[in-house]
Amino acid sequence: MSTWTQAIDAYCERVDPSFWAEPLNAVSNGAFLLAAAWSWSVAQREGRTDDWAVRALCLMLTAIGIGSFLFHTFANRWSVMADVIPIMLFILLYLYLTVIRYLELPVWAGAVAAAAFVPVSGALEAWLTPAVGRLNGSIGYVPTLLVMAGFAVLLGLRDHPAWRGVAAAAVLLVASLTMRTLDDQTGAVCAAMPSGTHWGWHVLNGTLLGLLIVTFIRHGARPETEAETGAAT
Repeated sequence: MSTWTQAIDAYCERVDPSFWAEPLNAVSNGAFLLAAAWSWSVAQREGRTDDWAVRALCLMLTAIGIGSFLFHTFANRWSVMADVIPIMLFILLYLYLTVIRYLELPVWAGAVAAAAFVPVSGALEAWLTPAVGRLNGSIGYVPTLLVMAGFAVLLGLRDHPAWRGVAAAAVLLVASLTMRTLDDQTGAVCAAMPSGTHWGWHVLNGTLLGLLIVTFIRHGARPETEAETGAAT
């Protein structure tokens, strides 16, 4: 069997390798698509559809929903890449935009923050794992949570209106990580609830990602310098 088609059985709901072995986990990915549609409708209402960043975020959120659906149906190594890559791209783009749009720092600062996130996140994950364990794979998202919480505090101190949306998204991420962590095939939750709780990770994540985009639509308008550069090109 090819490495790329090697089956992955990681969630309570999956009991065999068939396409629809995870019906709740598969269908709940509709939350990402609904959140993308909601975000785009807000962008249209706010007159922000001409912003490349808004379009990119909405497209990435759509890709997250599609990629996660593929993983929870095909459940193999190529489909897990379709699941995780759009998520990582969304995180990196939103981090970049937070630095240049919310904090109004230069583009190079946003690029440095995005480039540094992956190695710093990996180092932090390695440092935390011996103390708290893998958390059923959720440990990889803890650095993202810490960054979101840190930016929420920083934006709050600067009295930036985006802080409320970022803070609310961080709270939702705590709840969604809890749902993801509980969906452990060796744990008591799987025994008591065969359908598991991973579907809740999708619903809550779709909500928080949509909230982050809507927050950006309302409070992340392009500074005049960027707008002028875009018009010139």
